[in-house]
Amino acid sequence: MTLAAPTIIKTTSPLTDNSRIETDLLGSMPIDNLCYYGIQTQRAINNFQLSNNKLFSYPELIQALAYVKYACAQANNAQKILSDEKTVAICAAAERLILGEHHQAFAIDMIQGGAGTSSNMNANEVIANIALEHLGHQKGEYEYLHPNIDVNMSQSTNDVYPSAVRLAILLKQKKLMLALNGLVTSFADKGQQFDHILKLARTQLQDAVPMTLGQEFKGFSSTIKEDIKLLATISKLLTEINLGGTAVGTSINTQPGYGNLAITALQKLTNIDFSVAEDLVEASSDMGAFVIYSATLKRLALKLSKIANDLRLLSMGPKAGLSEISLPARQPGSSIMPGKVNPVIPEAVNQCAYQVVGNDMAITMAAEAGQLQLNAMEPLITVNILDSMDLLTNAITMFKNHCVDDIEANELRCRDLLDNSLGLITALNPYLGYEVTSKLAKMALISNRSVVELIKEQQLLTDGQLEDILQPSKMT
Repeated sequence: MTLAAPTIIKTTSPLTDNSRIETDLLGSMPIDNLCYYGIQTQRAINNFQLSNNKLFSYPELIQALAYVKYACAQANNAQKILSDEKTVAICAAAERLILGEHHQAFAIDMIQGGAGTSSNMNANEVIANIALEHLGHQKGEYEYLHPNIDVNMSQSTNDVYPSAVRLAILLKQKKLMLALNGLVTSFADKGQQFDHILKLARTQLQDAVPMTLGQEFKGFSSTIKEDIKLLATISKLLTEINLGGTAVGTSINTQPGYGNLAITALQKLTNIDFSVAEDLVEASSDMGAFVIYSATLKRLALKLSKIANDLRLLSMGPKAGLSEISLPARQPGSSIMPGKVNPVIPEAVNQCAYQVVGNDMAITMAAEAGQLQLNAMEPLITVNILDSMDLLTNAITMFKNHCVDDIEANELRCRDLLDNSLGLITALNPYLGYEVTSKLAKMALISNRSVVELIKEQQLLTDGQLEDILQPSKMT
């Protein structure tokens, strides 16, 4: 079978009154005058039509690139190699990007060859053209302020892009942490609300010992709280950056002290305690911090999926399953079975978690694929980490608002399952002794009667003693 040749979508048009000519080392092409990006961005748009995930969909990364460009301009100005006029124009342009303006000009695909060069040049060209307008010139009049010469002064993609990616993750983490803290509070509130409800714990899906429903939900809260602490700790690895190392960490094309000046400026702009990497050559190629951070996101995803699974099990029914809790009904569950309502919110959480696990695998392989002094696969690492953070933030927010907040306990069902289980035997052992409780367990299993019923029948304990023993505080 002969495969058809792939379709090449052309995004450039012939020169018109509404376009300008831009030139790079490969030649010239017309660029629409409305576009703030230039020829190198246009080439990337033409070359990389892969994922439909455009850079403009990742505002934190655009803001991070702008912060880095702002800081580098200030460092160059401090070293008297960038004029005050150009510095003011570049910083003003970067500030507009930080405020959310002109993000549609970042139209390149997130997955790209070149180790992020397209993203860096997209930022250089957009900032240059905004700055040119600030100076009273037209877009593309680079003789007055140039994307490479001025905006990218003392820089390389290889120190700008990884520094910006780390900053973007830290900026995005604020939303993730906010969502996580909300979910922790929601589970803790349910734990307090359900603290008086006795139920049966289960290990290996078999009857275990008594506990309270509140303890179960407090456990959900505690395990997520652990990952909040872990994320806060692991994210500190991202504050060590290679800004100032330029191409491979040797700081070629910079003046002595430039890196420290740029990082100090970035600290002041972002209020994040960045530091220069101990070994800039090593830092230029190593993706270890991203691998660890992604693994932490994966751990969080797995915990959320486990909790979602538990809620699905606890709510299964409503008549023929455990049905110890009721999840809020969010939509009809079947096109053929009237009255069926599915646990759609936990199911969606599961699927988001599985995607995060898949993203982590892609990040793992991309980190391993780095060769010699650079990892060209960093764009894939970037998009997958940012996507995982978005998925988790959205899933956690959905989980809290559309599920956890409105969970109800079925107290009578919990008590009925406990009273009719063998789980009570372990709790009664200190009061009746091992021999008696063993016989009770065997008799209850054979006769299909409850342990409590048999105790009362055999007058082993009075009603008052049973009531005292079966208090939640004593049972758990």
